[in-house]
Amino acid sequence: MIKIKTAQEIAAMRKTCRLAAETLVMIEEHVKPGVSTLELNNICHEYIISHGAVPSPLNYRGFPKSICTSINHQICHGIPSERIIRDGDIINVDITTYLNGFHGDTSKTFHVGNPTPKGEKVSKVALECLNAGIAVALPGVTINNIGKTIEGIAKKNRCSVVREYCGHGIGREFHEEPAVLHYADQRDRITIRPGMIFTIEPMINLGKPDIKHMKDNWTVVTKDHSLSAQFEHTILITETGNEVLTDLGGKITEMG
Repeated sequence: MIKIKTAQEIAAMRKTCRLAAETLVMIEEHVKPGVSTLELNNICHEYIISHGAVPSPLNYRGFPKSICTSINHQICHGIPSERIIRDGDIINVDITTYLNGFHGDTSKTFHVGNPTPKGEKVSKVALECLNAGIAVALPGVTINNIGKTIEGIAKKNRCSVVREYCGHGIGREFHEEPAVLHYADQRDRITIRPGMIFTIEPMINLGKPDIKHMKDNWTVVTKDHSLSAQFEHTILITETGNEVLTDLGGKITEMG
């Protein structure tokens, strides 16, 4: 069942989403060559708990860390480790905070040091896909317009959209209805209504869309080892449009 948020719930969502966004902005200066993904995890963990919240991913269905860090051909759910990020890498850092009973979710793909042309391209396309998806997420519109728009942009740029993972409702639960597909599906005819809060988080591959899971049962990678990038926002549907709850003056969606 899709949960339409009350005014009080929306106020709480604004707070947790702002904290998630602030955490993502905070970590950017630490994303540099020679740093391990475990260091990034620990810095984010301390920042989140120091603000009276807890990291939603920690122990969620057995996930062992506080953030997800997905490097280069890793699509999502990368587990922070002793792995060192290097000049030219791209890395998605996915942050979800749980504050006063509500979850806020956002992610960004960062360039480590000097970006490669391929890294720049897939990141740019992923960001364009997110922004275009948000632009069509309007009250009275069917939700499949989001995926149709995103897939069209990816194809235009000779990239592909991961189909196995999607955006989702969010609030008191980490994952709620509706599922927000990032590709065109005419069966997905849910009408977007004011008070809905959900994420849009397209995962864009430079090569083919096929995926595989690593032995840790969490990390998802491109089957052809092509680069993958992702940006994510949590949005609120309003009476006249939408509000990006994880936006901090555009800082999340600046290339970094």
